[in-house]
Amino acid sequence: MKLAAIDIGSNAVRCQISSVLNQNGRVFFKKVEYVRYAIRFGEDVFNTGYISDLKIEKFIKLLKAFQLLLDVHDVDHYMICATSAMRSSLNAPEILERVRQEVGMEIQVIDGVTEADLINKVIYNFLDEQRNYLHIDVGGGSTEFNIYVNRQKMASQSFEQGSIRHMHGRDSEELWNSMRTWIEANAKKYHLSRAVGTGGNINKIYEIAGKTPGKPIYRKQIEEVAAYIASLPLEQRITELLLNPDRADVIVPASEIYLSAMKWAKLESMIVPAVGLKDGMLHSLYERYHPERFVITKIS
Repeated sequence: MKLAAIDIGSNAVRCQISSVLNQNGRVFFKKVEYVRYAIRFGEDVFNTGYISDLKIEKFIKLLKAFQLLLDVHDVDHYMICATSAMRSSLNAPEILERVRQEVGMEIQVIDGVTEADLINKVIYNFLDEQRNYLHIDVGGGSTEFNIYVNRQKMASQSFEQGSIRHMHGRDSEELWNSMRTWIEANAKKYHLSRAVGTGGNINKIYEIAGKTPGKPIYRKQIEEVAAYIASLPLEQRITELLLNPDRADVIVPASEIYLSAMKWAKLESMIVPAVGLKDGMLHSLYERYHPERFVITKIS
């Protein structure tokens, strides 16, 4: 069986196709195709409230390309989810209808709670029962926080704060205070001991820090990497660190969100499992058609 997830974010659109494998009764997902395109809906929406005609045209072409990709891979089932930028766009209904008419695809515009729930499907596999965690997922337009105790989610909150919003100053002191209040209250209530970071920016920071997969990264190390990146002009971030142009400008604003959350929760370390919304979508798809089977994550 092959499944596909298309994640329409505020910064980029991602399409992942995975084969579902069964090894001795355990289900695994093996990635066979992954395409990422930096469409940057968030730059339009968070500044004007609308997605521009130019980006709509590119988006339609991109989905048609993904449709062909799904066909040649003989994908059995797929899911398409859109997050913060599409939630906020005033012309989203027209775009969704055009996609239905011209491409024949249905896009689910999900709220922050649903986004967090989908990510939760893969996160819990990486958690130690002996620790209580603050999960921080920073996207381009929103940030999701989850509290885990004994690998069970105890609390969750989504804030319309993300790397693109922060970079363009589309946040406020009130929003930062709300985030801080929520984290400090839950950190005290649940005695948190470690953070979990998801999102492309923390994955890249983890890589630049030279961390071994599975090992934690410490807050001081994140601060050092973020400071080093911030010291470089944009062009050097691209040529020396090999960051994509759409990553090079948002990675520092994103790091400020991760670091602030860790400071408020008084956490010194973070695990970075390199999974996200698209992985949760694949799990959700599988569970929809095979609810009787227990899924264990393995990405290769």
